[in-house]
Amino acid sequence: MLHLLFAAALTLNPSLATQDHPMTVVLDATNAPRGLATTHMTIPVKPGPFTLDFPEWIPGEHSPSGPLNTMSELRITANGKPIAWHRDQVDMYAFHIDVPPNTNDVTVDFTALVNSAGTMATRNIMVTNWNRYVLYQRKIDNTKYFVKASMIMPPGWDFASALPVVSRSGNRVDFGTVTLETLVDSPTDMGRYVKHVTTWTGDGTHTYLDMFADAPEDLVIKPKVIDAYKRLTPEAMALYGGRHWNVYHAELTLSDAIGFEGIEHHQSSDDRAPDDFMTDPLMQKLDGDLIPHEFSHSWNGKYRRPFDLQQPNYNVPFPERTELLWQYEGMNQYMGDMLSYRAGIRNPKDYPEQLAALYAHYAYEPGRNTTPLIDTTTGAPYYYTDARGWYPSLRRSAGDFYGEGELIWLDIDTIIRTKTHGQKSLDDYTRLFAGGVSGPKVVTYTRQDIESYLNQVVPYDWHGFFQKYIYSIAPQPPTGELARAGYKLVFTDKPNIYVSGRMKGGVNDWYASGMSLSSRGIIFDVREGSAAWKAGLSPTETVVAVNGRKFSAPVWKTEMNAAKTSKAPIRLLVNHGSYFETVLLDYHDGLKYPHLVRLPGTKDMLAQIMRPHAPQAKH
Repeated sequence: MLHLLFAAALTLNPSLATQDHPMTVVLDATNAPRGLATTHMTIPVKPGPFTLDFPEWIPGEHSPSGPLNTMSELRITANGKPIAWHRDQVDMYAFHIDVPPNTNDVTVDFTALVNSAGTMATRNIMVTNWNRYVLYQRKIDNTKYFVKASMIMPPGWDFASALPVVSRSGNRVDFGTVTLETLVDSPTDMGRYVKHVTTWTGDGTHTYLDMFADAPEDLVIKPKVIDAYKRLTPEAMALYGGRHWNVYHAELTLSDAIGFEGIEHHQSSDDRAPDDFMTDPLMQKLDGDLIPHEFSHSWNGKYRRPFDLQQPNYNVPFPERTELLWQYEGMNQYMGDMLSYRAGIRNPKDYPEQLAALYAHYAYEPGRNTTPLIDTTTGAPYYYTDARGWYPSLRRSAGDFYGEGELIWLDIDTIIRTKTHGQKSLDDYTRLFAGGVSGPKVVTYTRQDIESYLNQVVPYDWHGFFQKYIYSIAPQPPTGELARAGYKLVFTDKPNIYVSGRMKGGVNDWYASGMSLSSRGIIFDVREGSAAWKAGLSPTETVVAVNGRKFSAPVWKTEMNAAKTSKAPIRLLVNHGSYFETVLLDYHDGLKYPHLVRLPGTKDMLAQIMRPHAPQAKH
């Protein structure tokens, strides 16, 4: 709690950008197809030394990821005359100026290099995150600092945003005055090929799925797919028992160039997926939780937020503390998967196979023997931005609190269901945690609050549970949920689509010889203690040939199966830089993939959890 006392001791500056005299921002995106945009601001100031900040800690990204390298050609003027600026020598996100006497506003212009920190624009799409296009008064409360934004789109483009629209004239859109917090929390996608779908109407509001594609054919989507997304809002409201948004836009870009991403916002989401995400059934099977996950965050993460993630603005000395991401992201990973199955975006019958892949991944992660899960949440700002390189299984990955968080919250769900003989579930917890109806607002929570809500559902040593699986080294993830749900984990040579689906011609042999390889034979990782580890194989090496045959996924599988009836080791020709060597892989147990099988005489709890729950979905 010391950091809270420290923050309370810091004096916030009075916000000069008031509702009657807001900062103004005009984003000119007409050159978005070239990867350029310009921003023109008028910023309320006072005479004398003054500091402007570029947002550093970006909500939903859980790290100091504000892309400073996108800013160029910064010009600041007052009364039509240039003002010299200089960057702070310690805090690179701060820009110092001297404001002339009798000056109430300065004008700020800069050019944004839109694709310098990840691809955010193509010839047909632009993802607009407003934090990339503003400077603002230092050390203010962003809930009391007001902004009036406008944008100019390329000819023939359309947009989607949760921001209130005051007017639109041709390609210019003028939004209403909002707080800086609301502006940064409102992504505004735009593009040439657009499909707007009203997914739900009721309770005096609407939800939308707004899709922006690089090619028009990627918007030709089967009605049954759209119908499943229309069931998402009723399922989410049934799960949480209300809403905390006035309108909601799920903004989805469909572009191989932009790639895959999901960032939550209170009344919208910034969802990015490959071209064929909405037209390829395999993409929906593997990643159909993308939009449900970010939608669920409106309740868990935006409305209810960890006490140490809610900071007054986006810059030092107010960095986010990320300890409770095991609830924020971990429980939400479970909620997102659950909602994708309940809505019918994915088939509930597929969940046991997905769960088998998920459980096996974390059960076979060597890094868990030395590193507790809490380190991946506390260290999330580092893991998100700097934890790259090889042997991720030894270090633990940035995403561990997502997937293992799902296992933890599934375990909690099965404990509640077992102890109450099916009368209660985690749904009762979510309604205690985030129920009710309100406009967008933030209500913070602590670990003690989480444990208290759970004890209201069913008394249990929840503190000890979290201490065991999150705050201490846990050699295995929670295992009780499998048996309680009526299943057990087995390994066979039958492929699991959730293990192999993303390999794109590569090989996931993690549970057999102990490594994963690309389609060209490049080794991604080697599991400590496995046959591949003992053979001395390592990441970045390339397997060129297997038993004298040129490497490919089919050849690998053929030779692995043949080794089951041979005592001779598998001969691998391995390339590392300019060197080649033959490595002997002494492995004879064949291919192994995880699956769940039913325990005789038990109820299928997973089917109960993933079935539709909204009243209209039951008919």
